[in-house]
Amino acid sequence: MHIKNKLKQVIVALTILSLVGCATAPNKIPAAYVSPLKYKNYDEDQIILEMDHVGRRTNELYAQLKKEANADKWQMGVGLLLFWPTLFALEGGDGPEAAEYSRLKGEYEALRQAAIQKKIDVNLLPASPESIIQEEEKKFKEQSKKRK
Repeated sequence: MHIKNKLKQVIVALTILSLVGCATAPNKIPAAYVSPLKYKNYDEDQIILEMDHVGRRTNELYAQLKKEANADKWQMGVGLLLFWPTLFALEGGDGPEAAEYSRLKGEYEALRQAAIQKKIDVNLLPASPESIIQEEEKKFKEQSKKRK
């Protein structure tokens, strides 16, 4: 009976670690709300420059967060299959980068809305972070197919 209780405690602990210990994949992190009024005094050039900056930083964070989420998945798999004490080495969920990523996604959306309100030609706007990420994922998949 004592062994069953210990085993049950270990299973509960591992389940909790698996739920809170892994970093969230960046494509599952929602955008934080940012008011487009923040950019009401920006002119066309300022909006375009800010969109470009936000887009670049968002893409950098996406790559970093994706790497962390993949590493956590790998650690979780090894920990569950081979040696469960390695699960205590998991990073502990999302950090400040995930919060910044969420905020930047909201910033980009607010800038897009400000650009629409100012009737800026959409052809002048930099590509959205989502479209850049989708293009990178598409290239990665094509390269993976060529290797096989």
